Amino acid sequence: MIKASHLYKHYGELKVLNNISLHIQRQEIISIVGPSGVGKTTLLQILGTLEQADVHTESSIEIDGQAIQHLSKKALAKFRNENIGFIFQFHQLLPEFTALENICIPAFIKGTGKAEAERRAKELLGFLDLGQRTNHKPNELSGGEQQRVAVARALVNQPKVIFADEPSGNLDSSSAAKLHHLFLRLRDEFNQTFVIVTHNDELANMADRKLEMKDGQFL
Repeated sequence: MIKASHLYKHYGELKVLNNISLHIQRQEIISIVGPSGVGKTTLLQILGTLEQADVHTESSIEIDGQAIQHLSKKALAKFRNENIGFIFQFHQLLPEFTALENICIPAFIKGTGKAEAERRAKELLGFLDLGQRTNHKPNELSGGEQQRVAVARALVNQPKVIFADEPSGNLDSSSAAKLHHLFLRLRDEFNQTFVIVTHNDELANMADRKLEMKDGQFL
């Protein structure tokens, strides 16, 4: 699903990634762990096309067979919207919109019609046990419910891969455990591939593979 080779990233004199390569299979859950500041989030953002790696003759990233470094900005944005989902520590739901409306936003950006987008969103709300929260706004939801709405938003376009950055970092232990098991269900029932940056040992150890970073490299 993902093939990344020889990735480097500098911010001025600071070397953040130093010759990173990895290969992630379809339906695999990968966790990336390590101390703060070792480049985990930077790697996630580069793999998720939110940032660019340094220009290097050997560097390349393929997602589902698409070499993303050759795409224009417009084509890259379209590819990201249609193939990649994101889950962040802070759910980033828009407070003025209901759960249903928040979930539909990526589908509307894709060009999906309102009826189809809402059908898919309601299906996901039901799957995530949020069927009674369709018309609730974020401030009317618990932290765990807000994060599940964010998961539904990430899934609405049926992406090939989900990138999650500290997805349970802002949840209590009970809600975090439920979210972790949800990822396993999504992998099994929706054939999702997950790349998860986390400091949570339970989540990291539930992954199919755990990769540890230090000084911009995998150990």
